[in-house]
Amino acid sequence: MTSPRSGPSWPHLFLGGALIASFLLARLVTDPYANDVLTTIGINVILAVSLNLVNGHTGQFSLGHAGFMSVGAYLSAAITLLLGPSLLGEDGGAPWAQNALFFGGLLVGALSAALVGLLVGIPSLRLRGDYLAIVTLGFGEIIRVVFQNIEPLGGALGLNGIPNYTTVGWTFAFAALAVFVVGCLINSTYGRGFIATHDDEIAAEAMGLNTTRYKVVAFVVGAFFAGLAGGLYGHFKMSITAAGFDFTKSIEIVVMVILGGMGNTLGVILAAILLTLLPEVLRPIAEFRMILYAVLLIVLMLLRPQGLFNFRRRSR
Repeated sequence: MTSPRSGPSWPHLFLGGALIASFLLARLVTDPYANDVLTTIGINVILAVSLNLVNGHTGQFSLGHAGFMSVGAYLSAAITLLLGPSLLGEDGGAPWAQNALFFGGLLVGALSAALVGLLVGIPSLRLRGDYLAIVTLGFGEIIRVVFQNIEPLGGALGLNGIPNYTTVGWTFAFAALAVFVVGCLINSTYGRGFIATHDDEIAAEAMGLNTTRYKVVAFVVGAFFAGLAGGLYGHFKMSITAAGFDFTKSIEIVVMVILGGMGNTLGVILAAILLTLLPEVLRPIAEFRMILYAVLLIVLMLLRPQGLFNFRRRSR
């Protein structure tokens, strides 16, 4: 009989190392351009890892991740921008009060995105394959149009003047938290349910698993972290519009998951980093940048259909 492994598991080690790295980045990174790129990487890692829980580990295909991101971005920005002056006062308040307001806004935005994910997931996750993709795509477009027509939230002009509370340190800390939570979920009992649903949903149901419940849990957790990423994005760009969370944004996140390897957390993180840096590397040839970007993605998908960073052997 083998004894259980002692010591911390890899999610705990990753969380500790990433938190230390985020603290060092917050202290060392002073260049505005490097800060911009690193913060974008952290936000994309949160989005890719959260969608990988749904598309990769659970085997569903969602095209509405940008919709959850927009819910978190708008509601968190509404709290800090519209309620902030009355809560903090004219002088802006102490730094701890600003951080408390920022974290409160992020939490409200993430929980609201999770609630929307629950409302969308319960009826739609009984569908499979292309039908689920169409439903989530329609949801994303509905959310975009709704925010575009809410005048208290800026309407078509969006929200401007959002406080710049997002830092590279906080972004990487929340990215570490997202990876940690997803890693713990995958290694838990629920994770076995996710994998069983992914491998063969009919066989899992025949064994007594409620596959709809597992899919809804993955969908809600993914929506929560997408809303968190949206809140960080809004307080980083300081200006958001509904057009910034359209179908194209959802496709960008899906490409990160597919390129990194479905169900491969490390590969998805590396793909998010690569696809954030690649447009910056191609910036000197701006007129051909998007063409080369698309060609590289096509070549990679033809040569590595299982994912660029997925080196696990295929089972027979």
